[in-house]
Amino acid sequence: MKATIPYVEKKFEEFNQLMFDGKLPKLPIELSDAKTFLGLCVYKKRRTLLGRTECCDFKLRISTRIDLVEAEVEDIIIHEMIHYYIGYNNLKDSSAHGRVFRHIMNTINEKFGRHIKISHKLTKEEKEQLYDTKRRWRVVAYMTFKDGRTGIKVLPRIMPRIANYYNAVSRESSVECIELYMTNNPYFNRYPNSSALRVHYIDKAEAEKHLHGAEKMGCPKT
Repeated sequence: MKATIPYVEKKFEEFNQLMFDGKLPKLPIELSDAKTFLGLCVYKKRRTLLGRTECCDFKLRISTRIDLVEAEVEDIIIHEMIHYYIGYNNLKDSSAHGRVFRHIMNTINEKFGRHIKISHKLTKEEKEQLYDTKRRWRVVAYMTFKDGRTGIKVLPRIMPRIANYYNAVSRESSVECIELYMTNNPYFNRYPNSSALRVHYIDKAEAEKHLHGAEKMGCPKT
């Protein structure tokens, strides 16, 4: 499932009463398409009149980029609520997920049968959801090596850079063949677009499957 704001608000209130004695004030909740986090508790810091530093302006952000099972979404919400609890009460911890955080997390897991973790390890299927699925035209260099390996490199659509890469790789004694293709297959969005002299090794069948139907380009001129 993918969270909605009403869903997160409902779960926040439920877990607040159940696990935090209802002591956490409501806070703004935002949804995000971020692929760098699943949940995030953000806040600002300010100095009090007594010169102490305290946290304020809390917000809870939940990413909807990945489709997760409901129990995982709940655990992510609780994970961020622990951060909120620590920040709101100005508790000092040894690190972002230090002794205080781990103590609260372990207590909730044991008492309520949760499976909250320090970080969520993505499955292969979940990782696939992180990649951009929009169709964009890209130039892909496909290489076969004398040792049997195959590799690809996504190149900028700038002829001098394509030519420089093509010629430099062609001179490498380990390279059997290099071919250039123009494709809009979203699969290649996962690879960085640059003219750096690097190669991403990939299974031959995998490469040829995603290059199927791509337009083969001629040798570039310098």
